[in-house]
Formats: sequence, structure tokens, C-alpha cells
Amino acid sequence: MLTEQSAYSNRWRRVTPFAKGWFSLCGMVAAFAAASPRSALLVALILCAVTILGAGVPPLRYLRVAAPAFLFLLASGLSLALSLDFGGTAGGASLHLATAELPRLAQICCRSLACLTALLFLTLTTPLADIISLMRRCRVPDTLLDLMTLCYRTLFVLSETVHDTITAQSARLGYAGLRLSLRSLGGLVANLTVHVWQRSQALHLAALARNNDGALSFLETVYPHSPRTISIAAVAGCLMIALSVKLP
Repeated sequence: MLTEQSAYSNRWRRVTPFAKGWFSLCGMVAAFAAASPRSALLVALILCAVTILGAGVPPLRYLRVAAPAFLFLLASGLSLALSLDFGGTAGGASLHLATAELPRLAQICCRSLACLTALLFLTLTTPLADIISLMRRCRVPDTLLDLMTLCYRTLFVLSETVHDTITAQSARLGYAGLRLSLRSLGGLVANLTVHVWQRSQALHLAALARNNDGALSFLETVYPHSPRTISIAAVAGCLMIALSVKLP
């Protein structure tokens, strides 16, 4: 939910999603076009600064949203840096650092970090409804967009259900002890399972009622000064790509 809070409260909320999507795409192109880990890291810093300083996303919220992805990237980097050898002289396994692969590992990790910051820029500054509208204009299949819309709505419904259930259980001292906490947790899981099944059945009946004909349609927001903001985003993105290529 932190992502949605930033998407609706940042300074660039009223900027057309096409401009932000173009700049994010240029950031990913710059990440893959980076000639060295230093240039890829510079792209990541630029995108991070644009998100925090330009769009006004709070730094603490940015770190909270990015922390799981950062930890996953760190774990992946460590798994690639360490090598497990089963052909030792003692017949056992040995763990050692793959020094020959460190330059390539640094390039991969820095590029991944730059791509991550590019995606964070788009998700933290653009609501998912606008992203779906942008993808519809880019001719993404309607079935995929409908699934994204339903999953997006279901997340909020399930979050509200979990919050209401925990509030009701806490009001009855359902978490006063370990035994009561386990019992309340089991009731929460059972209630959530039934709710998900009922929700899926309701969505299925709604789809049958409209004969599964056509995609889900929504009103699109009109953004002011769209040509100007798209031009600015295109120029800035191209400059970022050129910088990543030219920087040694």
C-alpha cells in the first residue's frame, strides 16, 4: 500500500503517464547500454534522485518499498560471488570466492539496480490505473490487463478483510495469549479462504453476466501540457542513455 500512497501523493501525480513511462523505459535502456558498472550505478543514482527530489517521494518510504528488492538483489549477488567446490583434496566441499567473476558480477548487479530504480520511478509516481491505461494504448492484450485490474482490486478487498477480522478478534481479546493467538490466526486464515472463494465466484458470475464480451473499460484522465512533458521526458531519457554509453 506504500506504493499507492506515493503514487497518489507525489508532485508528478498530474504528469501524463506516457512521459513517465517513456523516461522509465529510457532508464532501463541506459542500464543495459551502460559500458561499465560505474556508469550503470550513475544511472541508478540519477533515477533515484529524480524519484526522491523531483517527484517528492519521501526517502524513508522509498527505502521501505525498495528494501525487499534490494535484499533479493544482495542475496543473488552473494550466490553468484561464492562458488561451491566438491572436488577438494580432502574429498569434502569447499566454499570460496569466485574472484575471476567479480567484474562481470559487478556489471550484472549494477545493471539490475539501475533497472530496479527505473521501475520504482514508474510505480512510485504513477497509479496502477494510469499504468494500465498506458499499457492499453501500447496494445497490450486486453486479457492480461483485465487480470491485472482484477488482481489489483482483489488485493485491496483482501487487505480490508484482514484488517476488519483482526480488529474484531482483538476486540474480543483474541490475541491475549499464545493459545488464543494461534486460534485467532487459524480463524483468520479460514475466513480469508472462504472470502477469496466467494469473491472468485462473484467475479465469475459477473463475467458470465456480460458474456465475457470485450475488455473492462474505464474513464481516462486528461493530463494538461502532455506534449511538453513528453518532450521533456524524451530529451532527459535520451541524455541519460547517451551519458551511460559515453561514460567509461
